[in-house]
Amino acid sequence: MIDRLARESADGPAGSAGEVFSVFLRLGLTSFGGPIAHLGYFRDELVTRRRWLGDPAYADLVALCQFLPGPASSQVGFALGMMRAGWLGALAAFAAFTLPSALILVGVAYSAARITGPLGSGVLHGLKIVAVAIVAQAVWGMARNLCPDRKRASIAVTAAAVLAFVPGAFGMVGAILMGALAGLLLVPAGGPPAGGHVAMPVSRRVAAAALGSFVVLLFGLPLVAGQAQWLAVVDSFYRAGALVFGGGHVVLPLLEAEVVQSGWVTRDAFLAGYGAAQAVPGPLFTFAAYLGALLGAEPNELIGAALSLSALFLPGFLLLVGALPLWDRFRTLAPARSMMQGANAAVVGILAAALYSPVFVSAVGDMRDFTLALACFVALTLWNSPPWRVVVLAVAGGVLLVLTA
Repeated sequence: MIDRLARESADGPAGSAGEVFSVFLRLGLTSFGGPIAHLGYFRDELVTRRRWLGDPAYADLVALCQFLPGPASSQVGFALGMMRAGWLGALAAFAAFTLPSALILVGVAYSAARITGPLGSGVLHGLKIVAVAIVAQAVWGMARNLCPDRKRASIAVTAAAVLAFVPGAFGMVGAILMGALAGLLLVPAGGPPAGGHVAMPVSRRVAAAALGSFVVLLFGLPLVAGQAQWLAVVDSFYRAGALVFGGGHVVLPLLEAEVVQSGWVTRDAFLAGYGAAQAVPGPLFTFAAYLGALLGAEPNELIGAALSLSALFLPGFLLLVGALPLWDRFRTLAPARSMMQGANAAVVGILAAALYSPVFVSAVGDMRDFTLALACFVALTLWNSPPWRVVVLAVAGGVLLVLTA
């Protein structure tokens, strides 16, 4: 199977962009449950049923995308589309998987301002409370997977302490760098990585151009961000997308630092949108479309949504394209694996800090709020309820709390 994929990459795409769009549109409409669940949907549809590639190649592709910053499930989808139908296939996979949830969340942003009175307050309150449960579930699950020993747990706690004294994006970057250095010094690399070779139609020249573009934008956008509001928006969302290690939920504190602390979006609207994003299928990064539509100054509405969404996804895709020809060699380096384990542990600490502030302190005001948040957490973790059902429960509970206050 891997040899066949290599021949197809050399001779031309194995399918069409239209086929890729059709398959990923169905996935974009039905893939609930977050990035780990998305990877399961992809494997069932594309490895088991359609046999676009084999399990070893799929495992290797997943390992690469989990190693890189960015939205892992969307990066895997982008690469699978490229493997199947070249560059047009990659764009088709991204558009089809992303647009359903992005359009729904833009609709939520438009309707949020029109829902007023006790009903509107209750819906907003419920969405803020369900965000507490969802982020707590993410912290718990990531801690079990990424901090299974004392050293990595200590790295996570240290990262949270860094943010306690240096809040904001600067503290997050420092915490991740600290985690990577601590991983290099303290965390064993483990055995050789599993997986198989992934053949992609990406030359080293294209990969170098992608990596160069990533670096130029990361360091160049802050220099021009003050010249126009749209450049400031692109800079903020691009920087957040470039620093997301460990899954979509980690984008919460990064985006909060960019759009709430700058005054572009209110904290209540931010948390309500984050809660609503849990009830829709597709990647959590489409939360950016909601935020872009609500930006206090132009560009906002549809233009702001498109600009914010594109800027958040772009760095992860540039890094993926840049890494594809180099991954087979890089993943065998023990220091790289140790650094990544330390960085991932630091991400757990960053998300734990976000669970306290802004999520918990902004949503939970009394024992009734805490009880609803606890019920949502138990429904997610012990009853294994789908996130959209828990969001509906929280909204109903939030309305009830407001009406009985």
